Amino acid sequence: MMKKIILNDGHKIPVLGFGTYKSMQAEGENAVINALNRGYRLIDTASIYGNESIVAEAIKKSEVPRSEIILTTKLWRDNLGYQQTKEAFQASLDRLKLEYIDLYLIHWPANKKNYENWQQVNADTWRALEELQEDGKIRSIGVSNFWQTHLEELFQTARVIPAVNQIEFHPGYWQPEVTDFCQKNNIVIESWAPLARGKIFENEVLQKIAVKYNKSVSQICLRWVIQHDIIVIPKSSTLQRIEENIDIFDFNLSEEDIRIIDKLPQMGFSGELPDLWPEILI
Repeated sequence: MMKKIILNDGHKIPVLGFGTYKSMQAEGENAVINALNRGYRLIDTASIYGNESIVAEAIKKSEVPRSEIILTTKLWRDNLGYQQTKEAFQASLDRLKLEYIDLYLIHWPANKKNYENWQQVNADTWRALEELQEDGKIRSIGVSNFWQTHLEELFQTARVIPAVNQIEFHPGYWQPEVTDFCQKNNIVIESWAPLARGKIFENEVLQKIAVKYNKSVSQICLRWVIQHDIIVIPKSSTLQRIEENIDIFDFNLSEEDIRIIDKLPQMGFSGELPDLWPEILI
């Protein structure tokens, strides 16, 4: 049985899930089906990925009951605001052909570059999520790519503290300040791009640690994320890698090796910053 983390709203979520960014058409559908049939129960998508319908079809075709699946999707930054959020959520729900979403996240916060009153925009957006949760259409609500300043402002008006903050977190760029703030405020961190866009495979330190544990470099990095008490959602379209990524629960990294990985120099950083979008799109 895969370990689960209890969110601040009482719902449970697996420590490892399956990402679907760039998972399109038949290949994407097959990847999700393979993931579900091999033990993954947390599936992550987003409206901007353009594959919510593909994920829905994969869930339908898989052998896994809907009740066992924790499905995440996200509100894109073009739809921030109270009414826009309600409409965008319903569109996602329709594409997914579901009665409820397990975890719904604000994909990127409003910022001062794009909104004169960014604090109010985030507050209005969050109020819409709170109401959708009250209506039973969302089990858990959270955010993505929120820094401490965005969260502190949100706390001023929020009736519900975010359950999750999904951020870029991988060897070479793991945002310890944001992570520490969230964990102190009972917000679970979830890692996107855990394999640093493939840069980890070029790193000699990680290669040596992988040999030590008789594991792959990707397995070492995923285990490192989980041992920071963080959820991780790797993505892959190949069955071998899908199986490899979930085979990380039979070993533990030593505290020394965790510290070594913590200190690796920057690598694989996306360049995405919550206060500067839309400089780069993802």
